[in-house]
Amino acid sequence: MTLRETAPAWRIGMIVPSSSTTMETEVPELLRRQSQKSGDRFTCHAARLRLKQVTPEALAAMNESAGSGVAALCDAEVDALIYACLVATMFGGKSSVLATEERLTDAANRASAGSPKAPPAIVSSAGALVAALQWLGARRVSLVTPYRKELTAKVASAIAEYGIEVVQAHSRGVVDNVAVGRLCTQELIGIAGKLDLSGSDALVLSTCVQMPSLDILDEVEQALGLPVVSAATASTHLLLQRLGIEPRIERAGWLLRSPRPLAARAALHGSAYGRREGPDCDCSQASLAA
Repeated sequence: MTLRETAPAWRIGMIVPSSSTTMETEVPELLRRQSQKSGDRFTCHAARLRLKQVTPEALAAMNESAGSGVAALCDAEVDALIYACLVATMFGGKSSVLATEERLTDAANRASAGSPKAPPAIVSSAGALVAALQWLGARRVSLVTPYRKELTAKVASAIAEYGIEVVQAHSRGVVDNVAVGRLCTQELIGIAGKLDLSGSDALVLSTCVQMPSLDILDEVEQALGLPVVSAATASTHLLLQRLGIEPRIERAGWLLRSPRPLAARAALHGSAYGRREGPDCDCSQASLAA
């Protein structure tokens, strides 16, 4: 038996909406694939915050209560913690993302005071998505979201504050969060195929932790010839970085399979991503809320 096999498993905490059904399946699956390649072991533990309808009022209320989830997971002495609700933090723009991460870090420090265990590393799905796009070197992106157009526009605006232009977005217009988790994954293939991606460096196929997409990320990426990410893969990517683990996850896109962003570009060179021809798509952010 190797030393790695006898080492304790990493304890991963997730704060999810009470109506969430997807993040708690996709992230553990991604970590299972990582474990198969690297030998690192993980256990996943969740705290839930009340949310049924994806509306500004409900999102704000859930976001305010996130500290209680941090405290509960610190009781389990988790090594890292994902705050898994992208739109709840991005709704208020970049300042909201940064303030939420700082607030959750402070909550983790308070909850861990007096414990021999160090406070967990904090990852927000919102911050992780931006970090993933920056890691890929993507300056112009397209989004697919389950939200209404006005919420999609808020997310696009927040991403733009980080210097990444959203040139196109498709909103599915679903408010009920349980219904979002039941959306047909295969329909995303058709949606992606209808997008004009000539001006995009990457596609965020699921800009939501609740909209399933893991099963078809690789298929869409290979068909389109440009990096395809989701809120779940971005969160997992940053989580592994915070733990000092090199991603080695298959069938989830180049973000998690490649150790370097340039490898993704080289592997896709000569595809639509490497040789975009014709004028860039010029979709204004104002059109997202039209």
